[in-house]
Amino acid sequence: MRIGLDVMGGDRAPDATVKGAILAHKALKEQDSIVLIGDEKIIRKKLKELEADENDFGIVHAEQTIQMGEHPTKAYKLKTDSSINVGFRLLSSGEIDSFASAGNSGAMLVGSIYSVKAVEGIARPATAGVFPRQDDGNNIFLDVGTNVDTKPEHLFQFAILGNLYAQHVFHIDSPRVGLLNIGEEKEKGNFSTKAAYPMMEKSKTFNFIGNIEGRDLLRNKADVIVCDGFTGNVVLKQTEAFFRIITKRGLTDDYLARFNYENYGGTPVLGVNAPVILGHGISNDVAIKNMLMHAMEVWQADLPAKIKTSVSKNFQNG
Repeated sequence: MRIGLDVMGGDRAPDATVKGAILAHKALKEQDSIVLIGDEKIIRKKLKELEADENDFGIVHAEQTIQMGEHPTKAYKLKTDSSINVGFRLLSSGEIDSFASAGNSGAMLVGSIYSVKAVEGIARPATAGVFPRQDDGNNIFLDVGTNVDTKPEHLFQFAILGNLYAQHVFHIDSPRVGLLNIGEEKEKGNFSTKAAYPMMEKSKTFNFIGNIEGRDLLRNKADVIVCDGFTGNVVLKQTEAFFRIITKRGLTDDYLARFNYENYGGTPVLGVNAPVILGHGISNDVAIKNMLMHAMEVWQADLPAKIKTSVSKNFQNG
């Protein structure tokens, strides 16, 4: 298995990305490899500084870098020799099996749609967050920012995507799927949630348990929690802010430590035809390593193919 890494992506690149690649290489099996994509001179210099053997990695040169603050679509179209563009070309041609970056997430999403494309039948690919539960389990939470405005059918598809992610990557049998709302009653909510509820309730594709309130996000009430990307992104960033505050105040224990983004590394773009993993922009070397290991998990689960099969059964056949 060949994992492509955008070495130039992220606030701490290329130091953190190269260090993370070295950590991941040590954890991977001999038959697996990491392809470093970016400025070749910088990559080789960093490997030498870190006393790593450059023969342990594939290196593919990319002349340009899409910066974090650039407009995603414009930058992707104009910077055709950027590390993100080159990574997607390698992914599309089968020269790598997955592609990961902690860089411009918007450009990564644009590349996913333009390059490997959405699975036929998926209207809106989504991204998920992982919330640690008090019982040592995890809740999968989507969408976390890819789709700010959603229709009821999009929420229904997010439920399918999250259900498959929970089953095949987190190995949860018959995941419980909940819809984030302002009350448990099916009549509660805005237009989208009220219209999505009966669609999800009738579905035989996943185990829908009804509405979930915000106080249930960290409880063992559901395994997959569905919401629009606007709400999901606000909740995700508030959780990150909460972790920073408790860390700064020295308030930590084993449970609170699980909120550290480093533990999860990244999240796949769910609903596209190849494994694409997005990392946090502030990722350090440990987070980069975990992002690469998660890319391996998604590939091993053959998640894009399982999504394609499920969508074909549920949508294309009526």
